[in-house]
This record gives sequence, C-alpha cells and structure tokens, in this order.
Amino acid sequence: MLREKIDQGTAVVGVIGLGYVGLPLCSAFHQAGLSVIGFDVDPNKIEMLLRGENYLQHLGEGFVSRMTEAGRFDATTDFARLREADAVLICVPTPLGKHLEPDLSYVADTADAIAKTLRPGQLVVLESTTYPCSTRQIVLPPLEARGLVCGRDFFLAYSPEREDPGRQGQTTSTLPKLVGGIDQASTDVAVALYRRAIEQVIPVSCCEVAEAAKLLENIYRAVNIALVNEMKVVLTAMGIDIWEVIRAAATKPFGFSPFYPGPGLGGHCIPIDPFYLTWKAKEVGQPTRFIELAGQVNHAMPDYVVQRTAWALNREGKAVRGSRILVLGLAYKPDIDDVRESPSFHLIEKFQELGAEVDYNDPHVPATHKMRHHALEMTSVELSPAGLAAYDCVVIATDHAAYDWAMVAGHAGLIVDTRNALRGITGSRDHIVMA
Repeated sequence: MLREKIDQGTAVVGVIGLGYVGLPLCSAFHQAGLSVIGFDVDPNKIEMLLRGENYLQHLGEGFVSRMTEAGRFDATTDFARLREADAVLICVPTPLGKHLEPDLSYVADTADAIAKTLRPGQLVVLESTTYPCSTRQIVLPPLEARGLVCGRDFFLAYSPEREDPGRQGQTTSTLPKLVGGIDQASTDVAVALYRRAIEQVIPVSCCEVAEAAKLLENIYRAVNIALVNEMKVVLTAMGIDIWEVIRAAATKPFGFSPFYPGPGLGGHCIPIDPFYLTWKAKEVGQPTRFIELAGQVNHAMPDYVVQRTAWALNREGKAVRGSRILVLGLAYKPDIDDVRESPSFHLIEKFQELGAEVDYNDPHVPATHKMRHHALEMTSVELSPAGLAAYDCVVIATDHAAYDWAMVAGHAGLIVDTRNALRGITGSRDHIVMA
C-alpha cells in the first residue's frame, strides 16, 4: 500500500524540524507534487509558515509562499497529526553536551512522539547527523514497542542531510542522497520515496553505512581545515602568507584539494560531527587520535585570533582592556544568516572577558538571540566611514559580499583579517594584520 502511494505520488510526507534541513526538504517534496506536513515545537515558526513568510534568509523571497499558495502544504505543532503522514522524516538537532558528548535527546523524544501515533504502512527516516547504530538503537526500539514489526508493518531508514546554507548552484533536489535501511525492505521503500524528489539517490547496505558516511564527509573537512589552520599559525610566525601558499599548492592538478583557514569552525556539522565518532569509538575501545587533534587545533583558532589582535593593539601602544573593537560578521560563513556554532561569538566573549568594549556588524543578522551556549543580547551597529574610524581595531570574522572592503580598509585604523577579505586592497597595508 505505501509503495503504491509513493509510486502514484499520493503519499503524504511529514517533516519534523523546520530549520535549515527540514524546510528545504519540505520544499523538495512539495515541488515533486507530494503533499507535505511540517512539524515543529516552535509556534512562531509555524505561524510564519502559515502566513507564507520565510525565516531563513538564504532560501530567498517566495520560498515559503510558493508552497503555501500552491496548496499541499501545512505546518503544525500538533504531533498527533503524525498519523496523517505516510512517511515521517526526522530533521531535529543533534548537538553536543558541555563535555563534548553526543546529545541525542531530540532524536529520542521525536522517536517517542512518532511511536505514539505509529500505524501500519508508515516509513520513518532519520536525517539528523549521529553516530553509527543510532537509528537501530535509539529510534527503532520505541517504534517496535507498539508491537509492529519493522520491515513488515512499518519501515525505518537513515538518510543523512547534506545541506550547505548559501551554496550556489545546488539545491536539496540536486544533492546526491544516501539511503540505508534497517532491512532491505526499508531501504527499498525509502529509496523509492526520495527518488520522487531527489535527482540521484544512492542506496547503501544498511543504516550504519549511511550514518558513518555522513561522519566521514564532515571529519574529512574538519581534519583538512585543521591542517591549514595549523599551517597558518606556523607560516605566519615565519612571515609567509598562507593564502598565497594555498593558491600555489592548488595549481597541482592531482593529489591536492584546497582548504582555507579561518577564526574557527562554525555551522552545525563540522564543529560537532567528529565528536560523535570519537565518543562512539570509546565504546568499542578504539582511539581517534587524528580526529581529536584536529578538534583541538580548530577549537584553538578563536584564541589565536585574540592573541593576534592583542599583539596588533600592543604594536599601536594600546591594550585590549579599554579598547573599542568591532567584529565584522556574526554568521559562520559568508552571505547567510546562520550563526550556529559561529566562532564570532567566541571572539566577542573573549574580547569582553579581557575588558574590551565590543560591537558587531552583520548585514544578515540584525540582532542576536539566545542560544544554547551564548546569550549576548547585542544588535548590529551601523557601518560607516566615521564609525569605522572610531574603533581601535576592526576584526574581520566573516567575509560577506555585502561589505565594502575598500571603505573598511580606507577608514579603519587597525584591521585584523581572519579571512583574507582584504586581498584585493593595494597600496599601504601596514594597518592590516593577518590572523
């Protein structure tokens, strides 16, 4: 019955968690002609969606209104309506605890909520990043506790999200999708569903392979970013431009892929996902020295930027304490409003702890909001030539395209550039310090 609904395009898709992963996923299935119900615990999000308003800037104007105006889309905080969905896709956060341990409470709570309304013929898919065996050990037990049998009465799979907010040229529909089920029947049903909305769907042998593949993708990035971050520290001490070195190495047509240093890692995946594997590895008695070292290097980058800023101010005869510092960019990457795990928060807090008066400017983030680990309660200040000149130091943390770098370079008395944003500035660069 479920497979027939999928093949005929009459299956109803439910998406739990309407953030950076869940909302684009809703759109992909809606564009494919399926009916979609979005679920979230935040009533403000639901109210905005029902009004056709988009709360994720990078998705563009009209992203939500196209769904609401065309029909076949609804959003709710009522999880009892999960029984209406033929397929339920889980896109909830999987953060780290204060000791860098995986926090799968959102996944577990969601699995319990689904179990309350689970009926024969439903497909459940976990998309949230997690460690291998999570789907089988955390999601499956509450579903089977109702007496239904996986692979016969209902189906369960894992399909890792691959969203990259702000990336141009690709959408949820065009990104290749991995799918691994608890059993072959679950894999087949999940693959059939995703093929309704995704151009390329790649089945793997089981959910554990899909879970591990997601971790490998992000650990690969974390390790390589750590490598160039460490190279940046070493080469800067030698007076060598790391950015030129990377450009030079990238001319090799094989065996090298360029990665770029920065003030630290941001986003939901790269700073968090590697620690999911290191934690799970301890359970089986295996060390993850390489991954843990990369984490140490990347987590030390905000401190390095603060040290370079202190050095730059000292060169001008000033101390960090009492200085006015402007941080440019609160988002973790250019041209989006996503501030999850952004190193800018750490920079601001560290400067404040040292006694500096700190402001920030971000054209995409007009004000901060309370987060799990930060509560800055700040608003973005206006950027002007006179305003720039009034600060003792301007720290470039995010290289948004909206910034007028010539104005920044021309009016700021001292600049610490963590992104090589001022690479095009010619003439005197004595007031620019790389970090």
